[in-house]
Amino acid sequence: MFGKILIANRGEIAIRVIRACEELGIKTVAVYSELDRDALHVKRADEAYLIGPAEAAKSYLNVDKIVEVVKESGAEAVHPGYGFLSENAAFVQRLEEEGITFIGPPASAIDSMGSKTKARDLMQKAGVPIVPGTTEAVDTYEDALRIANDEIGFPVAVKAASGGGGKGFRVALTEDKLKDAFEGASREGEKFFSDGTVYLERYLPNPRHVEVQVIADKHGNVIHLGERDCSIQRRHQKLIEEAPAPDFFMDEELRERIGKIGVDAAKAVNYVGAGTIEGMLQDGEYFFLEMNTRVQVEHCVTEAVTGIDIVKQGIKAAFGDELDYKQEDVQLRGHAIECRINAESAPMNFAPTPGAIGEYLEPSGPGVRVDSGVGAGGIVSPQYDPMVAKLIVWDVDREQATKRMLRALGEYKIEGLTTLIPFHQAILATDNWAKGSTCSELVEDKEWLKSTAPEIPVVPIDQDDDETVTRDYQVEVSGKRFEVKVHGAASGPVGTVAAGSGGSGGGKKKRSERKKSAGGGADDLPSPIQGNMWKVVAKEGQEVAEGDLICIIEAMKMENEITAHKAGTITTLAAKEGQPINTGDLIATIEAAAAPAAE
Repeated sequence: MFGKILIANRGEIAIRVIRACEELGIKTVAVYSELDRDALHVKRADEAYLIGPAEAAKSYLNVDKIVEVVKESGAEAVHPGYGFLSENAAFVQRLEEEGITFIGPPASAIDSMGSKTKARDLMQKAGVPIVPGTTEAVDTYEDALRIANDEIGFPVAVKAASGGGGKGFRVALTEDKLKDAFEGASREGEKFFSDGTVYLERYLPNPRHVEVQVIADKHGNVIHLGERDCSIQRRHQKLIEEAPAPDFFMDEELRERIGKIGVDAAKAVNYVGAGTIEGMLQDGEYFFLEMNTRVQVEHCVTEAVTGIDIVKQGIKAAFGDELDYKQEDVQLRGHAIECRINAESAPMNFAPTPGAIGEYLEPSGPGVRVDSGVGAGGIVSPQYDPMVAKLIVWDVDREQATKRMLRALGEYKIEGLTTLIPFHQAILATDNWAKGSTCSELVEDKEWLKSTAPEIPVVPIDQDDDETVTRDYQVEVSGKRFEVKVHGAASGPVGTVAAGSGGSGGGKKKRSERKKSAGGGADDLPSPIQGNMWKVVAKEGQEVAEGDLICIIEAMKMENEITAHKAGTITTLAAKEGQPINTGDLIATIEAAAAPAAE
C-alpha cells in the first residue's frame, strides 16, 4: 500500500480522506492556503505545507506548487477529494508524467466525462439514455434560438459544457428568456471552468435527481452501490440527499436498470476508482445527466446503507488492488439521510453568510455521523464554498431516519453563523417530505422560506479592531511541526482570518460603522451579503420597479442577484463592479416619486 498520500483539498473532505488513510496505515500530507493556516485539516495531517494565498487559483488550483510539494514531501499519490482539481484532466496528466499516482480515474476518462457534450455523445453511442438535446456545443445565441424552436422546444436548459455543481446551468422557460440564459450559462462556464461553450437540453420541469455510485478497479471489475436521491436542491445545487431512493417511485426493476446504466457508463470510459452517474428520473424514464469522476459530497449515505468505505476502496483501486466486493456482496440495509449544513440564509434566497464561529457542538448518539472541517473559533470564508459540515443519519427505514435527523439537527449548535439548520428542520417536518416530494414547490416559495428563519436571530461574532487575542498556530520547518503563539487582532474582515495568521484585506469596520455605511433609511438598499461585486446592471438616475435587477454579487462561488426593494428612481448608485462589498454596505438609494399634493 502507499506509504504517504498528499490530499489536494481542504475542509471536511480533506479530513475524511485523512481518516481513511489513518485506518489504512498511510501517512498524510496536507496543503493549505494562507487563509487556512489554522484549519483542522492542517492540524490533523502528519505534515502540512503552505501553497499560496487565499485565492484558490493561486493555492488549491496551483498545479505547479502542488506537484512541488508532492516531491518535497515524498508522497507517492495524490487524493483530490471533490472540487478544485478533482476533475482536471490536465492535472492528472501532469501527475502521470511525473510518475505520481492520482487516486481516481485516468486523465482520458476525466476528459471524456469532463465535457458534458462529449459525455452525452459517448453515452448515446454506448446505449445509455440521455436527455434529448444537443451533443455538440452551441456557438451563438442565434443558433440556440433556432435549435430551441425547431428541435427541442421550450422550456429549455442551457448548460456550460464543462460545468458542474449547478454552475453554468440556466433555464429559459420561454423564448424571451433564452438570451439571458445563454449568456449567463456561458459567463459562468468561463468564470468557473475557463470554458464558455454551452449546449442545450430539454428542460424537465420537476424530475427526480437520482444518481448511482460506482467503483472500479484496474482489473476490469466495476460494481454499483445502489442509488441516491438528491432531488431537494436550490439553484441546481443539492441540499438533502438520501439512500436508497424512496419507495414511492422506485422498485427493484428500476433500481437494477439504473445500476446497470451506471456500470455501463463507467465501463465505456475504462473507469477506475469511485465515481457517480447522475441522472434524471421522470415518469419512469431515466436519463443520463453527467458523470462526476470523483468522490461525491453525498457518498456518506451510500456508505451508511452498504457498510462499504468508498474512500478506502478508491485508494486501494488506485494502488492496484482488486475491489474487496463483488456485485452480489452489495446489500442495501435501512435508510440514510444527509443534510448539508451550509452557512447560508434560506429566507434570503440562500445567500451565503460567511463569518466566525463561536461555540460549536456537534450532535451524536446512535446512527449519527458528522463530517466537518471546522470547529469552535473557526472561520467560514467567502473565498470558498459555504459548507460547514455534513450531517448524516441512518435508521431502519425512511420514517425513522427522518425522526433521527430531526433529533440530531436539534442538537447541533453553531454560534455566530446563520446556517441551513432551521431550513432542514422545517422541510423534514412537512407532508411534502413525508410523501417523497422533490419539495421544489417549497424551496422556490419565498414566503415559505421566510418561515424557516430561526426563532432567535443569529448574532454574528463581532469584535472591535483594538481587541487582541492569542492564538495557537502550527508551524512546519523541514518536515517538523511546532506549536507557536501569535498575538494579533481578534479578527479581520468578516469571513477572513486574524491579523498575523495570513489573511488579507483591510481593517474591519466596527458594527456601528457598518450600520452607518448601510444608510439605514427606507430608501437605502444595503448589501445582504459579503462578496465581490460581479456585475452592476442598473444606472444612476434609472427608474426601477420593485424586483428589478440592480446588481450581481459573487459570494462563495455563487452569483447572487440583488433586486430593487421598492419602486422609484436610483438617486445614488454606490456599487462598483470588481470591488469587494461587505454585509450592510450601501448598494443604491432608491427614492420613490413624491405623492401629489392634496387639493
